[in-house]
Amino acid sequence: MNNRPPRVAAIHALAGFGRSSLAVVIPTLSAMGVQVCPIPTAVMSTHTGGLGELVHRDLSDYIYPTVEHYQRLSVDLEGIYSGFLSRPSQAGDMKSFISAYPDALAVVDPVMGDHGKLYRTYTPELVEQIRLLVQSAAVITPNLTEAYLLLGETYRHEPLTRQQLKSMMARLSELGPRYVVITGAELASGECANVGYDRRQNAYWCVNYDYVPTSYPGTGDIFASVLTGAMLTGDSFPMAMDRATCFVELAIKTTFSYGTDTRYGVMLEKCLGWLTHREVLTNYQLL
Repeated sequence: MNNRPPRVAAIHALAGFGRSSLAVVIPTLSAMGVQVCPIPTAVMSTHTGGLGELVHRDLSDYIYPTVEHYQRLSVDLEGIYSGFLSRPSQAGDMKSFISAYPDALAVVDPVMGDHGKLYRTYTPELVEQIRLLVQSAAVITPNLTEAYLLLGETYRHEPLTRQQLKSMMARLSELGPRYVVITGAELASGECANVGYDRRQNAYWCVNYDYVPTSYPGTGDIFASVLTGAMLTGDSFPMAMDRATCFVELAIKTTFSYGTDTRYGVMLEKCLGWLTHREVLTNYQLL
């Protein structure tokens, strides 16, 4: 009988300061009872958002040999989850990981940009490789900027109707993934929401959240981590969306109340206990 917790290979960067990437992925999934096997794509002194000239060490030569080592050890994985990639070749390494573990839940957070702009370390070649990578994913979690990039469309600085969001998610799903979540959507009705699509069930879902007039690095990493952990520990897709939305909202509101420097990320340490309660959530609704 297998009595160990679910196990996830987390292929992300490791930023030492600023609460993003593996620095939030590991504690978030661990609090949910998921064993994290971190596989850093790069080591950085800070995240890339406004903390000066960072120290960066690329680890592209580390990823594929790790796959081979895990295969030799017969390490079982229930999930494979990628985020910030440092070079185009790493997208291919992630695809190799997915191929080596065909029964694992493959989650791709296509970290590329925000607020209509690419992150400064991302090149057109890397964007194209991530477009190819999502073809192998079961779940993708782009924000609106990344959704437009994946679709090859120009970013639109305007609220979207429910029908426009449904169309975007359906077209993203046609790239390959069964589950699509678009985070940070502003609806034409005035609501802020995370929206999702389950292609197999042909069901569109929506979880509203309260708008807070600021933004923090790492919240996308936290959302995708909670979504991944929830799906691996028994939540339905809309319940997992709900859990991820509620936790990110809690972390943002908590941090905002303290007035800390936004560049330092959310105060994850004050909120992790909520993830251990496993509340049954019902805030989700059909889109």
